[in-house]
Amino acid sequence: MIRTVNLSDVVIQDEFFLHYANLVRKEVLPYQWAALNDAIPGADPSGCIQNFRIAAHRQQGNFVGMVFQDSDLAKWLEAAAYSLTAFFDPELQKQIEACIDLLEQAQGKDGYLNTYFTLKEPENRWKNIRDCHELYCAGHMLEAAVAYYCATGKDRFLQIMCRYVDYIGTVFGKKPGQIQGYPGHEELELALCKLFDVTGESRYLQLAKYFIDERGQQPSFFVKELQTRGDTFHWEGNDTYGLQYFQAHLPVRQQRDAVGHAVRAVYLYSGMADVALRTDDEALRQSCCALAESIMRRQMYVTGAIGSTLHGEAFTFDYDLPSETAYAETCASVGLVFFMKRMLLLEQEARYADVMERALYNTVLAGMGLDGKSFFYANPQCVYPKANEKNPSRWHVKTRRQKWFACACCPPNVARLLADIGEYIYQLQNNSVTVNLFIGSELKGEGFVLRQSSALPYGGNLRLTAEGEAAGQLCLWVRKPYWTTEIRCNQPYTEEKGYLVFAPGAAQGGGIEIEFALPVRRVYGHPLLRDAAGKVAVMRGPLVYCLEQADNGENLHLITLPRDATFAEQPGQGVLRNTMLLTAIGQKEAAGGSLLYSYGQKETLQPWPLTFVPYYTWANRQEGEMTVWVRE
Repeated sequence: MIRTVNLSDVVIQDEFFLHYANLVRKEVLPYQWAALNDAIPGADPSGCIQNFRIAAHRQQGNFVGMVFQDSDLAKWLEAAAYSLTAFFDPELQKQIEACIDLLEQAQGKDGYLNTYFTLKEPENRWKNIRDCHELYCAGHMLEAAVAYYCATGKDRFLQIMCRYVDYIGTVFGKKPGQIQGYPGHEELELALCKLFDVTGESRYLQLAKYFIDERGQQPSFFVKELQTRGDTFHWEGNDTYGLQYFQAHLPVRQQRDAVGHAVRAVYLYSGMADVALRTDDEALRQSCCALAESIMRRQMYVTGAIGSTLHGEAFTFDYDLPSETAYAETCASVGLVFFMKRMLLLEQEARYADVMERALYNTVLAGMGLDGKSFFYANPQCVYPKANEKNPSRWHVKTRRQKWFACACCPPNVARLLADIGEYIYQLQNNSVTVNLFIGSELKGEGFVLRQSSALPYGGNLRLTAEGEAAGQLCLWVRKPYWTTEIRCNQPYTEEKGYLVFAPGAAQGGGIEIEFALPVRRVYGHPLLRDAAGKVAVMRGPLVYCLEQADNGENLHLITLPRDATFAEQPGQGVLRNTMLLTAIGQKEAAGGSLLYSYGQKETLQPWPLTFVPYYTWANRQEGEMTVWVRE
């Protein structure tokens, strides 16, 4: 069976991602801790820590924030636990332990742990499963507890969450008196599988399977629940969302198209894959494969973003990927990385790693400023600041990253993924190691140590060496990336499922040296991708590039990139140092004239120097226009 590696067995040594690991440790976690404690001037208040303090009877006050506010602390705790695995920090561990004290004191005698319902609506506990995120918050807090247990071996946090999950197991199910329902916002399903992995207790896997199996069954639990509570909704406007929004329109084994709220969807699909892996469920596996195809082939932006509409933060229909009004939530791409990691365990096909890499290097990294202290919720492909300011249909698209959000799901989601990136690089199976991401690191396995050095994302050199008593039997599968056109290698290999397969022992001695060509490539959209018609996007290696007003002037929509234009590479300066920019000579149409419409006039084009920057770096300088797709 293919399995993922333990985070504690991977040491990041990569220049690019070690920078991010240190950024998370030194800047992101302290900043987000301050935000959770309402200590960031000018930022939306969180109230998160205050809520737990009130629930723990440490202070007086009223609940502040969203119904799912607890999840912000949960994701911060998970990120902190992952960071602690790589960099032991006694002060950080002290902070985490203080949070665990709060959780323990806020927990009810029956195991219940949710500050919103404890403080604000205790009489409505479990009355609105569809809207109110109780199980979602439980899932995130459970993931944090598992992460901290794996990082430290301390089980107090884990025991707190086991008590809560055991209580949830008495509330939900098919026995008389139980609620025969499932989460409105999926997340607990995948968390339960993690709990099963560290405890070996089958009841946790069975509860995850129950939630997966029950979803979408008819008559609909959500419809019955709505009728029971008198057709009332927690969120204004939630009456417009049908069952597809919740991925509850069909039993999951019958679902073939990704629909509804994009974050919920990829969290559900991750949980489905987890259950399929652990129960050898072929029908569930086939559904996961079809849903992955639906996303990858028909509903994913070139940057690895998903979820094209503000309404419902959702998928819409095949090839509907508008650039300027894209929702493309950061959390959705984080969830897509989660799902693709699990698809690699189900299928071990390199194309899933390609998507994982695409989302990671582009949308996930773009979701956080280069300083680690500002964040995007939505990730458009094109920005015109005046339209975003004056057109109310575009209020969700920001041209500057925000200090924090009233709904702050994205910032700690980015932090926990970057702190856990070591688990996404490799997979193990018997005597073979699969290399899915090219991130310089050291993997400690049974009887071997595998070292990878990588120049990505700006260089194509890769080196793999292995030593130890089992190194001679070690077979390596190295992903053949979709973005290269030429591969040079010092060792023979075969190709299978999109991987370069090296014979046992190839990584010993001088090791395996690979050079991936990193040409600038033009990317064209499917003919039905209307926003890309007549346009081109630019990629180099795994990075999508874009034009910004800071380098290219205003009215980016008037720029044309000629078909025969050649590119040159240029080191970034200032805040863009340590990046590689691309330059070319393009053309720009004049914006003058007084007529709204004219007849028979030829467009006036003039040569125009162009500078493309990596998409993940955009909006780190002055405010201005941006576009990924350029007229060709």
